[in-house]
Amino acid sequence: MTAFAPAIARPTGARSRIAFDVISIVAGSLIVAGLAQISIVLHFTPVPITGQTLGVLLVGASLGAWRGGASLLLYLAEGAAGAHFFAQGKHGVSILAASSASGGYLWGFVVAAIVVGFLSQRGWDRNIGSSIGAMLIGEVIIYAFGVPWLSAALHVSSTKAYEYGLYPFIIGDAIKLGLAAAVLPTAWRFVKKGREG
Repeated sequence: MTAFAPAIARPTGARSRIAFDVISIVAGSLIVAGLAQISIVLHFTPVPITGQTLGVLLVGASLGAWRGGASLLLYLAEGAAGAHFFAQGKHGVSILAASSASGGYLWGFVVAAIVVGFLSQRGWDRNIGSSIGAMLIGEVIIYAFGVPWLSAALHVSSTKAYEYGLYPFIIGDAIKLGLAAAVLPTAWRFVKKGREG
């Protein structure tokens, strides 16, 4: 079993495999960076609604655990180094720091991509039911990092942190989760038909 992109495209030669891995990791970071720019600011919370989580789930599931994790680490490094890759075009090491309200979500992206990638490598991306399960686990990981971090960064109670960092995002993330969970099983069906045809 393997994740989607390596299963259909990874070459067999050593140099070609390395090139494929590098290109995949860079492409994954750019996908997340692009989706981060789809951003809606809510006046009552410092955390915007973005397309990042959709990118994280898709990158993790399609590239697998280590490539997905590397892709998200590269994304964080690019943003920290000065590329305007974080939500709303923000950048800099301070966005990843303990004092940043969004920092926990960003670090959670790396872990979520690894876990979703790991599950996809074990076939969880092949049908809609298990794909939803993998994506939901990824979302839970992101919030498990993001909400406590936000609470500490803003010096607010856990109740207030849920109001700022979880409740406003549930509907949007449920939609993104559904989209991400539907994409890969559908793609696998096309690959299977192509192989049979």
